[in-house]
Amino acid sequence: MVGQEAAVSTLRAAAARPVHAYLFVGPPGTGKLTAAMAFAAMLICPNGAEADGSEPVGRDHNCETCRRVLDGVHPDVVIIEREGAALTIEQAREVTRVAARSPLEGGRSVVILPDLHLARETAPALLKTIEEPPGNTVFIGLAEFVPAELETIASRSARVDFRPLGDPEIVAVLQAEGVPPERASALARLAGGRLDRARLLASDQEAEGRRRSWEAVPAQLDGTGATVAVLAEELVELLKRSAGPLSARQQAEVTELAQRYARDSATLPGRAGQTMARAGGRELEERHRREQRRQRTDELRTGLAALAGAYRDRAVAGSVAPARAAEAVALIDALSADLAYNPGELLALQALLLRLDRLASA
Repeated sequence: MVGQEAAVSTLRAAAARPVHAYLFVGPPGTGKLTAAMAFAAMLICPNGAEADGSEPVGRDHNCETCRRVLDGVHPDVVIIEREGAALTIEQAREVTRVAARSPLEGGRSVVILPDLHLARETAPALLKTIEEPPGNTVFIGLAEFVPAELETIASRSARVDFRPLGDPEIVAVLQAEGVPPERASALARLAGGRLDRARLLASDQEAEGRRRSWEAVPAQLDGTGATVAVLAEELVELLKRSAGPLSARQQAEVTELAQRYARDSATLPGRAGQTMARAGGRELEERHRREQRRQRTDELRTGLAALAGAYRDRAVAGSVAPARAAEAVALIDALSADLAYNPGELLALQALLLRLDRLASA
């Protein structure tokens, strides 16, 4: 957790005497999910957090419980992700069902709800469960901001704020991890204030090349639909290729998990080891799917930011009228905002490029 000392201090103190619900609020990439998993580990760990707020044994000290929580494979820590544009009514009912069940291994369970700021229509269905949860369930909601529809839920939760990171903080971390200064600065700009993304891009040798491809789009628009179609397909192909470093990391995690469960199964009776391995494998597969979806959205946002920057640069250089550049940037920003609602990438990019092409023609 970089740059979130206040949030970490609050959670360490809260772990000894937790309340029924927490709301972590802050921009993407500020560590909310990482903090939620670590906090859940403190709440679930049989070694527990002490009254002084000290941490449980944790992964570095070979605590099996903490390790499984942090790996996302503990049965008493459930992450309920939205399946589409927002949390559905059926998923809200699933939250209620999960909260009502007894913990499988210990005395407490934790339910984590990412992207809660998008759950506007399901907020009333979630409110009663969060207001009156079973005594052994703790809710952790993650939100980029608190819309009016969530104000009642927010008032029933302990709020923990996560501040945005500046580029100098990200650069300092990357340099400490061995990234050369110039590349660290470039990665910080590409990451848009997100340390997790900057770290992922550090192993991606094609990242800056993809940025240049996005920046070249305005110069390639020529008033024909055929060019728009080709450019949109090329950009989608770049999105696919950008998943390479994440896929490699995930494959390493799969291998590590398989090796660990192979070792553990030798010490467990009967088929317990096989059952645990299957459950852990399913949980890991689901987490990897979530990571892939987030990575693709992040990459598309990075590309759109580069495209908007190209229009601003062209306005400064005088090759595009400032008013036209402002209109183009507004169209790009609108699509970037809509990514939370999972639009079809190819169709969305085709529509955007057609509008940008018409602006250029006008």
